[in-house]
Amino acid sequence: MDYPIGIQTFEEIINNKFFYVDKTDLVYEIARIKANYFLSRPRRFGKSLLLSTLEAYFLGKKKLFKNLKLMKKDKRKKWEKYPVFHFDLNSENYNNEKALDIILDDYLSKWEDIYGKRETEKTLARRFNGLIERAYQKTGKQVVVLVDEYDKPLFSTLDNQNLNEHFREQLKAFYGVIKSSDQYIRFSMFTGVTKFSGVSIFSDLNFFKDISMRKDFQAICGITDKELDKYCHESIEELAEANDTDFADMREQLRQKYDGYHFCQNGIGIYNPYSLINAFDAKELDYYWFETGTPTFLTVLLKNSNIPIERLTGGLQTKQQLKEISNFHQNPLPIMYQSGYLTIKGFDDEAKALILDFPNEEVETGFIKALVPTFLKTINDSPVDTRALIKDINTGKAEDFMKRLQTLFANLDYSIAGELEIYFHNSLCLIFWLLGLETRTERHTSDGRMDATVETKDYVYIFEIKLDGSVDEAMKQIEEKNYAAPFALSGKKIFKIGVNFSKKTRGIGEWKVE
Repeated sequence: MDYPIGIQTFEEIINNKFFYVDKTDLVYEIARIKANYFLSRPRRFGKSLLLSTLEAYFLGKKKLFKNLKLMKKDKRKKWEKYPVFHFDLNSENYNNEKALDIILDDYLSKWEDIYGKRETEKTLARRFNGLIERAYQKTGKQVVVLVDEYDKPLFSTLDNQNLNEHFREQLKAFYGVIKSSDQYIRFSMFTGVTKFSGVSIFSDLNFFKDISMRKDFQAICGITDKELDKYCHESIEELAEANDTDFADMREQLRQKYDGYHFCQNGIGIYNPYSLINAFDAKELDYYWFETGTPTFLTVLLKNSNIPIERLTGGLQTKQQLKEISNFHQNPLPIMYQSGYLTIKGFDDEAKALILDFPNEEVETGFIKALVPTFLKTINDSPVDTRALIKDINTGKAEDFMKRLQTLFANLDYSIAGELEIYFHNSLCLIFWLLGLETRTERHTSDGRMDATVETKDYVYIFEIKLDGSVDEAMKQIEEKNYAAPFALSGKKIFKIGVNFSKKTRGIGEWKVE
């Protein structure tokens, strides 16, 4: 089977008989009436293919849909052809003020060769407005507007406030044409990673139907379990054979590696399509989606936001919070959800909020590794033998473990931003995760909250952390709060460890083990 690696054009996929999961029934449901839609999904999740499919439909290319689900819904003998304005903003690097002007001017100039231009249309927004009106007048058909990665200029410049504001004002005027030209528009759809509703970009587009978290459209991008069984049985068999395992085992490996995205409360699991087809094509499980774009901005954001890393797993957010990213510096969880690094894993009835977590092994492992250079400057080149660290903690050598840990912290980045206490806390948590240890942080008890615990087959390690305090104070807290009580019946040996971090040395000043 041939897989469309890097191919996002519906017509090319169908004509060349590439692997294709038929979602045209959902395409029909959104395209059958006059409407304006917005859809947020992570990068490389099939948004471009969705818009390409819509373009083919509105251009009346009926032959491409032969034997597909849409044909059972659309019974028309002859399909209408509409003027289609399809923008793809993903192909530009928005590193200067002219970048957006260049790409929009290129699109508009191409269509002005077809529909003409008035000399009085000076701005990009006026030119776009004029094009829509003239296309309607010349064809007698309302137009279709498709915008792929509408937010790329904004998302690419989140760390450059001036440039971000410049693009925001440009796009607000340009996208505002959709509302002012509504009488000439049959259908429009905007796709992107994030929704900038809280920063004015959509203030004039509040009439858009946001289907990002609607249950009836949750599977419009990505691959479901049912679709995997229907379309991918042969591919899974070939992948299993290439990796010396059986079908059932490979099916489970794929689930753990690439499944787990949820885009609504009580939603079905969605597989990452990019990683899935790359695994089928290469006959190897790997970190395909994650390796296409290291989330440098998000890792730096976490470093500076003073949010404990453990809140990434089990973090609570309302549905409304997940739709907006206006406060991302203080609360990075919504932008991490929209970007695909976190997903919905449940609902907390008491808090009336959605529970977030990493969607799968690919994202969790990749993101934790991406955090390493942000928090732990030289861990990969550290003189500390990480295998020895694991051996120490698995064999109960707590003193040796702490000595190695102190050496490791001596290699921390000295350009620390944000609160030092959170920084040390996050760094320690990240080290435990990287070592593959069963770790819990901020664990609640009847009389307090433990900073961190690590459990192995035979041992329990209870850590109490202080910043410019004393290890005696830390040990006293462990005793007074009776932190060892939850493990009393485990049969495991318990180590109580007080750790004092020093602002002056920016590392572990002293520790005590009992």
